[in-house]
Amino acid sequence: MLAPIALFVYNRPHHTRKTLQALENNLLAEESDIYIFSDAAKNANDIEMVNQVRSIIREPWKFKHIYIIERAQNKGLATSIIEGVSQVLEKHGRIIVLEDDLETSPFALQYFNDGLNHFEHEEKVMEISGYMYPVEKPKSLQQSFFFRVANSWGWATWARAWKHFNPDIEALTKDFKRKDIKRFSIDHSENFWKQVNQFKAGKINSWAIRWYLSVFNQDGLVLYPRRSFIQNIGTDGSGTHSDADQVYKVELAAKPVMRFPKLIQEDPMAYQAIKHFYKNRKGNFFARLARFIEKKLASYRKNKGEN
Repeated sequence: MLAPIALFVYNRPHHTRKTLQALENNLLAEESDIYIFSDAAKNANDIEMVNQVRSIIREPWKFKHIYIIERAQNKGLATSIIEGVSQVLEKHGRIIVLEDDLETSPFALQYFNDGLNHFEHEEKVMEISGYMYPVEKPKSLQQSFFFRVANSWGWATWARAWKHFNPDIEALTKDFKRKDIKRFSIDHSENFWKQVNQFKAGKINSWAIRWYLSVFNQDGLVLYPRRSFIQNIGTDGSGTHSDADQVYKVELAAKPVMRFPKLIQEDPMAYQAIKHFYKNRKGNFFARLARFIEKKLASYRKNKGEN
């Protein structure tokens, strides 16, 4: 029994089409149900693009069943995902979650479903991540392994894990001490705690940081593949929380995962590899300056297009 796919779309017709085309080319696509959640336009400027996206999702894509949920009012990405995931899990008990800027390997659905089946009854395993960072020397890692961070770029989970999701960030962090912040931010190598503070300050509205906190507070683990099954094509400045950035670009997996970890514990080699990526992904001063300029230009072009 294959997990249903939940795809969340908004106002990016080009990205949406690429996402659906890649997903349609998956080996299990024609046997899979898909729920497509289309958020309503936030303002008048977005109406035309939202309508274009809604036209695209109504095309005869090659899935078993297509269920289209068009929101009458704008919910925003966070609320749309939280409500949509909860809705599908209540009915099916498991889910594969994608957004409109994620290109999948042809083996992604197989990987997600194999992982969901393999670890269905392992309470400590709370998510299957489809994305894997472009770490150095990936061949030194196992075909798949466990890491603590809940990734939002293509993932799958079960109702048994999602029941621990808590949207209240104050409740999620009230018992945090310095050692917890250090563990949560992978020895301060990544800005996860900064995201927590940004959320509390009202600067971002991220469901993903609250999901990671929920997993972290349960001492949960996330399954990762050595080779990524997801490519984020939205790191061009077009997304809700994504800037123009190429440091996360990967080569998609060309074959399925055949081996899953036997021990339900975080992989120390993978931990160090990902930590190294976090610490060094921004490069030297000149690389950071070039990326800063690129992001500013992308932001300028995006704002100019909106106006």
